[in-house]
Amino acid sequence: MRLLLLPPIVVLLLVGSMFLLDAEVPVLLLLPQPVNWGGILLVIFGLGVANWHARLFRRIGTNINTFGEPGTLTTEGLFRRTRNPMYLGMVFVLIGAACVLGSLSAFAGPLGFFILAERFYIPIEERAMTLKFGNEYAEYCRDVPRWW
Repeated sequence: MRLLLLPPIVVLLLVGSMFLLDAEVPVLLLLPQPVNWGGILLVIFGLGVANWHARLFRRIGTNINTFGEPGTLTTEGLFRRTRNPMYLGMVFVLIGAACVLGSLSAFAGPLGFFILAERFYIPIEERAMTLKFGNEYAEYCRDVPRWW
């Protein structure tokens, strides 16, 4: 069951749902063609950010699984500016996909994922990080914002 809840899988399911929702209930066209195709740049940017930091985790040998025990406190790359660059990248992917679709209904996907990350994924990770790294993680949280 946890496999289905992993953030990248949720993002894929949301993108599919966004396309279905947009096809069935296209509420208020916000971005007409060709303006909406600019969303592809956001998708590429988001994939780049998420992939860069996933590769960073692999390189330093730390756990990338949301539900696993953290390996190290990572402060390289965009982790210097945001505590959650991979989630931020995923949000950009979803915003980009919503822009490509162009309708208001498509923006339910990025909003839903942001709320899910903010209320479910991030608190799980923050509790695990606090237990493992204590004051070091508390200082990091004081210095680096959760999102931006």
